[in-house]
Amino acid sequence: MSEPSGELKVNPSHEEIRLGPLVVRFLATGNDSNGSVAAFELLVPAHERLLAPAHSHVHYEETIYGILGVLTWTVDNVVIDVGPGQALCIPRGAVHRFDNLGAEDVKALCVITPAAIGPDFFREGAALLAARPGEPPDREKMVEIMLRHGLIPAAPGPQGQAPGKPGV
Repeated sequence: MSEPSGELKVNPSHEEIRLGPLVVRFLATGNDSNGSVAAFELLVPAHERLLAPAHSHVHYEETIYGILGVLTWTVDNVVIDVGPGQALCIPRGAVHRFDNLGAEDVKALCVITPAAIGPDFFREGAALLAARPGEPPDREKMVEIMLRHGLIPAAPGPQGQAPGKPGV
């Protein structure tokens, strides 16, 4: 099947951003949708923890759709596994994080509505991780990046760590 002519195209904002072992592959941004939606694939290797702190955001909802593997989300202190064919809508203001606690790599589709966040946040996070390979990111700098892009880091505690694992 060919691409439509004119301004329409498949994956208009195709960009792959590596955040340490995680990969974010943008498909569409707010620039492509008049600000209504951003969509990206998230690839998380087996047994991989999110290095950023748990967070919330008040400007958008985040909907996760499982494609491969199982991603474990902690949302307002409730642990929820999202596997293939399952969707989880994280409402504005809910404190959340994710981890791949399984032995299988994960691929999930993330949809942000409205498109209040885009590739810039992930590019800055990737640069921060690259500055200290193999080490946790500088928490103060990570928090500054998060706040600048509308993410509110949660206070350290049980919400900010993977189930059964110590926090960063």
